[in-house]
Amino acid sequence: MNAEQTHLKSRLPELHLHNRKPGSLVIFRALQLGDMLCAVPALRALRTALPTTRIALVGLPWAVQFAERFPGYIDEFLAFPGHHSLPEQQVRTDAVAPFYTAVHQRSFDLALQMHGNGEITNAIVQSFGARCVAGFGVPLFHPGRDDYFYPYPDSGPEPMRLLELTEQLGAPPIGTHLEFPLTAADERELAVSGVADGLEPGTYVCIHPGARWRDKCWQPQLFAHVADRLAAEFGLRVVLTGASNEAALTAAVARHMRTPALDAAVPLSIGAMAALMSRAKLLLCNDTGVSHIAAGLKLRSVVVFSKADIRRWAPLDQQRHRCLWDPEGERADEVLAEARALLCGE
Repeated sequence: MNAEQTHLKSRLPELHLHNRKPGSLVIFRALQLGDMLCAVPALRALRTALPTTRIALVGLPWAVQFAERFPGYIDEFLAFPGHHSLPEQQVRTDAVAPFYTAVHQRSFDLALQMHGNGEITNAIVQSFGARCVAGFGVPLFHPGRDDYFYPYPDSGPEPMRLLELTEQLGAPPIGTHLEFPLTAADERELAVSGVADGLEPGTYVCIHPGARWRDKCWQPQLFAHVADRLAAEFGLRVVLTGASNEAALTAAVARHMRTPALDAAVPLSIGAMAALMSRAKLLLCNDTGVSHIAAGLKLRSVVVFSKADIRRWAPLDQQRHRCLWDPEGERADEVLAEARALLCGE
């Protein structure tokens, strides 16, 4: 935070959750898996500060799975229908009016904007009809409103940026670690799939070559090179993971490998795939949501970055998770060295 932001912050009114004690709170964060997992420390802080408050999450439709995975932090989920200025989803026009009707009917005491700097999203959250709105950004002034906005941090890891907001609101951090709790349903699905049959815990490495945006993906031949070396040097099996629509990508990695690999890019939920990864010795992946799953599972990982801000999106634990910037695919030997170090316990 620069000097101007610090000065502005010192002049802002403050909202203390302990004093206000909202009976209900709605959080807006309509983003993808990795972004949502980075919010877990902030959600944990809010729940600890507000143990009896009913907390709702407004997110992308897929995130009902996220809300169900964290019932201790989230009591209700509302699917956001989209907004023409936000790129994460197309607007579901037929769902817009019912969504805003449902949000208004709940008469939330507090709406919390946790989706970026607020340039677009503060207006969205202020339209929820809550008694009070808080978040990052420049206030949109409306007579008689009781809203609180704070300067957006322009640097730092994403979980810490969000924790700065919740701490400003009176919810101090309860650790900075991510979480990805596995459920009995995850384990059952994995068992029924048969993917993990014959895989003993700690005997394999997971290679996840995909990402939501293909231009973020390290080349298949580079994944294959590192996988072959790890298999030869450590006697580990190689498991190629991915969504079912990434089967062509995992197949490309397998074609470049000299070592036989188990291709696990089959129809599995995020939770079942995480259960498979949880038993691995190491994960090698691009900068994508599974890197944050690995952080939540405390699974050692090597993460290759090529597009995103590595200072913002790299896992906080830099000993357990090694991140390298390699947009040109020139650092395979360094990726291999980091993987070796993790497997040797360094």
